[in-house]
Amino acid sequence: MAIMNPYNYAKPRHFIRLEKEEKEEKKPTPSVAHSTAAQDRSGQYIENKVMSAKPEELTYMLYEGLVKFIKKAVMYLEMKRMEDVNYNAQRAQAIIDELRSTLNKDIPISDSLDQLYEYMSFKLVEANVDKNEMAFKEALEIAENFKETWRQAFDLKG
Repeated sequence: MAIMNPYNYAKPRHFIRLEKEEKEEKKPTPSVAHSTAAQDRSGQYIENKVMSAKPEELTYMLYEGLVKFIKKAVMYLEMKRMEDVNYNAQRAQAIIDELRSTLNKDIPISDSLDQLYEYMSFKLVEANVDKNEMAFKEALEIAENFKETWRQAFDLKG
């Protein structure tokens, strides 16, 4: 049985924006250049991984990131580092926005997925504003289920 992918894919918007920023960026000073060399290599590796991934792998990477950022938000909430909670919650919301924007509305399941993403986004906003660990954990449970289901559906390594 073939599995229909409910997403439309093009070059991720994030990388298009990065390319524009790189062109506008100034050359770093020598002291900064040394400290960012490892970050540049890591960023290049991730960019290459994303650009060479199949569509279903891209979605899985988004789910991995979503789970990671929600877990980090919960961890920082426990440590009472509210700025980091906010940052990670917003990163998770950005991933949900990306997932929602790439849904192929011609496929019937897309409407259901969109409603679930909207609910998750609502829970993340609620969790972030109220600093509510249970709301984060509810969003995390849904995200982990998406990730695992996607991994199994497309037989991806997790």
